[in-house]
Amino acid sequence: MGAYILVSVLILIACVLLSLVVLVQNSKGGGLASNFSSSNQFMGVRKTADFLEKSTWTLAIVLLVLSLFSIFVIPRGSRVQAGDTDLEKLYQEIPDSKPIENFTPPPGEESAEDAQ
Repeated sequence: MGAYILVSVLILIACVLLSLVVLVQNSKGGGLASNFSSSNQFMGVRKTADFLEKSTWTLAIVLLVLSLFSIFVIPRGSRVQAGDTDLEKLYQEIPDSKPIENFTPPPGEESAEDAQ
């Protein structure tokens, strides 16, 4: 159960980071990279765009791998079977229902006997 929660949290973090990175980008090549127009910056405009593109691809691949890995850590076992037996017990406790005698359906509706 712990591995499933860990993978779920990592998937959630990857989704949030991927959303933020995609929102920072501009579809026409601008985005965050176009805001750095100074000549003395640490990373150039092109390097920022390259970083954002690489981080987008990396996060997308991480999300895909984590999603595929989550199949193997989904909790299975007695908890699911216990729910089935509880449902079966409740079903057995329901009294048998009998049709209502002398029931007349509302106007405009046919009863099951009239349809045959």
